[in-house]
Amino acid sequence: MRVLNKEFRGLHQAAFLLGASAIFSQALALLRDRLFAGRFGASGTLDLYYAAFRIPDLLYASIASFVSVTVLIPFIIERMDNDRASAGKFLSDVFSVYLTIMFVVSTVAFLFTPFITRLFFVGFSGEEQATLIALTRLLLLSPILLGVSNLFGSVTQTARKFFVYALSPVLYNLGIIFGVLLLYPSLGILGLGYGVVFGAALHLLVQYPVVSEGGLVPRFSLKVRIEDIKKVVALSLPRTLGLSVYHFTFLILVSFASRMTEGSISIFNLSFNLQSVPLAIIGISYSVAAFPVLVGSFSRNDMVKFMEDIGTAARHIIFWSFPITALFIVLRAQIVRTILGSGRFGWSDTMLAAACLALFSISLIAQSLILLFVRGYYAAGNTRKPVVATVISSVSVIGFSMFLISYFTSTQFFRFFIESFFRVEGANGTVVLMLPLAYSIGNIINAVLLAIMFRRDFGHSALSVARTFFQSFSAAVCMGFVAYQSLHILDAYVFGAIDTLPKIFLQGLLSGMAGIIAGIILLKVLGNAEIEEVWRAFHSRFWKVRVFAPEPQEL
Repeated sequence: MRVLNKEFRGLHQAAFLLGASAIFSQALALLRDRLFAGRFGASGTLDLYYAAFRIPDLLYASIASFVSVTVLIPFIIERMDNDRASAGKFLSDVFSVYLTIMFVVSTVAFLFTPFITRLFFVGFSGEEQATLIALTRLLLLSPILLGVSNLFGSVTQTARKFFVYALSPVLYNLGIIFGVLLLYPSLGILGLGYGVVFGAALHLLVQYPVVSEGGLVPRFSLKVRIEDIKKVVALSLPRTLGLSVYHFTFLILVSFASRMTEGSISIFNLSFNLQSVPLAIIGISYSVAAFPVLVGSFSRNDMVKFMEDIGTAARHIIFWSFPITALFIVLRAQIVRTILGSGRFGWSDTMLAAACLALFSISLIAQSLILLFVRGYYAAGNTRKPVVATVISSVSVIGFSMFLISYFTSTQFFRFFIESFFRVEGANGTVVLMLPLAYSIGNIINAVLLAIMFRRDFGHSALSVARTFFQSFSAAVCMGFVAYQSLHILDAYVFGAIDTLPKIFLQGLLSGMAGIIAGIILLKVLGNAEIEEVWRAFHSRFWKVRVFAPEPQEL
């Protein structure tokens, strides 16, 4: 219980805690995906499962962002500094309005699910449509639970109980795994849906003790302070629009995949989940850990500290992301085969998923920096600027998807080049590669636009990360080259035929380790500052340090 109640105040300490938790959570997510791949393969059943998430996810983005952690924390802190009872009343008002709106919208979505699924997922047959409708309606419960969990999460983060906040996604994945292992055999595909709902309930319940201990459990109220709700809506509306556009874009991409070869939705989602692992460990961890600090700095009008924290987080995101991108591209087949290569997930599925993973990975840095810049804007109380970049990038993703799909299917030379480059010649359904390519192009556009706007609005100079960018890129090239050569050496002189899981795993592991060692040596030669900062953070035993806030108003 001491761990649950422990406060973490340092940026690196909180980031490493969230990163370590993300590693465990993502490990469970990978186990979940391995169970999916092994049991279903890239099949119509798994396509239905992933397609059923799209409407609830869009609903979650459109409504539940109203109770987003990043939106509510400044309001809660402001009220808790003055009157704790005022903070409790504020939470109850938000809770009441959210539940009312979500109930109405969920009811409408429930009634119109058949029309929506037939509109977007025309690739499914009549029987598949019936299953998709039933599963989608069941999953409509998850946005309600996760939205309330977000409300609770704003309290746990305000109290700096990062361990509890980090534990919730772990339990969410455990619920899904429970559904795969125990509910699916008896209930079929709907058992997978019940597992998701169970995981969402655990995501909520684990945070309840912290909220209860602080006396901030929200209660439904008919007497709502409209002025407070208007402020929250005014602040959250641009962010809600941005998230809604993003999830609508993802819905369109899955809709495109549903028109392709059976299993295309599965390949697209499984590879997307794999690239989300480093994104969660790096981008999300640093941006979440930095956010309360950024809010505190901006509220005190300490722009020097504000920009220092942005610069520090950006440097470390770049430092970690470049090498991981290189290794993911070079070792893509080993990664996919080790994690997903079991049961019904065949070699053709592996190669397609590996190629999609490589295409997703080229925008890993962009996706991580987007998270940081967006939270920087939120900390400054400006949620409108990120929407502009998101809308432009989303339009770009859809536009590039349509163009690339058409160009791929009509231009033999382009198709031959892509298939040869990623070594997927002869695989069925290679057109799915155009979706992650378009997605990465859109995210790179988004990151560039946000960087330009951020520099203009806050005076952030690119020179502050230029040295890290050069050093990390150089190390990534070195890592990629050494890992690539190591693959061939191990293949030719050590393992012979790479035809078993242990051999594939060891080939990837040893090649990756060789690349990492080479990259670390180069970073030391270049005098990289981030590698020293990381070493000091670990050497300080951050998980044992009793951390006190140097400034009382810091979140």
